[in-house]
Amino acid sequence: MTSFLRDGRSRPVAMWLICTALLVFAMVVIGGATRLTGSGLSITEWKPVTGVIPPLGEAAWRKAFALYQATPQYRQVNVGMTLSQFHTIYWWEWSHRLLGRLVGVVFAVPFVAFLVMRRMPPRLIWRCAILLVLGGLQGLVGWWMVESGLEDRISVAPERLAIHLGLALFLFSALVWTAMEAWSGLARGRANVADGWRPVSLVFLALVWFQCLLGALVAGNKAGLIDNDWPLMNGWFFPPDYAGAGFWATVAHSAPAVQFDHRMVAYAVVIAAVGIAGAGLNSRVLMGQSRGLALAVGIAAVLQAALGVITLVTLVPLPLAMLHQAGAAILLGIATALAWRVRRA
Repeated sequence: MTSFLRDGRSRPVAMWLICTALLVFAMVVIGGATRLTGSGLSITEWKPVTGVIPPLGEAAWRKAFALYQATPQYRQVNVGMTLSQFHTIYWWEWSHRLLGRLVGVVFAVPFVAFLVMRRMPPRLIWRCAILLVLGGLQGLVGWWMVESGLEDRISVAPERLAIHLGLALFLFSALVWTAMEAWSGLARGRANVADGWRPVSLVFLALVWFQCLLGALVAGNKAGLIDNDWPLMNGWFFPPDYAGAGFWATVAHSAPAVQFDHRMVAYAVVIAAVGIAGAGLNSRVLMGQSRGLALAVGIAAVLQAALGVITLVTLVPLPLAMLHQAGAAILLGIATALAWRVRRA
């Protein structure tokens, strides 16, 4: 039996997974730009295969534009938009969807090839199969999200945006984790987790992911465009208009509420990350890469929080907002690497 079958290690598989993770990362960033430019509803049809071809010719462009003109977003927000202006938002959304299709091809084709050539470590087959299914589900969730903004809303439903982003970031994290598994193979020993590093790292990873979901709710409610002072919110620590008409209207649809929640969890993430960094530097258990990742978590969280504040007080300019979303994915990736690494001797 070949060595990769014996120890569950395959560097080619690891590189393939990392390349896919980088494409997912790019898709998250471009998806953020698509939302920020108001482009997400410009393509009103879901054609998984033929949709890869953009409108060809004047007649096709006018047909696509007419479909968009029937949406509430056009009638209430972009009425009077020219065909040339429509081109701009169309290309953002088309690029986002094209990248999604590319991610699917880049994952599925090598996966099948590895299976046919019997170069996939058996212990990773079921994991990669699940990732393939989740990737397909992500396409459905994306359309489900877009559909929410085509009839009665001028933008997509914030909770659907959060689910869409949350699934993308879960896939990103799972790809990083599985790539590390493929690169290193089966554990030859067990990390000393008597000091609680394993549960702490996993809880922190979950906290970062949850904070990303709150960020999606902020984006979906355009909550970054209100209360643009810091550390207070329009002069208040707790916004007086926090509550909505009910529980769900508050936690998912109240702009002051989702911004406040995002701020509070951000503080928790920074405190936890700095604590992890400090404990990592002084730990007798963490060595080498684990200690470096613990320090990286603290640095990345502080920089991400600072960038969030700057983005808020400058009224969410597109470059900073995209950088902030990228920073969230980077922090999640580092937290994933730390959670995986402390499980190993």
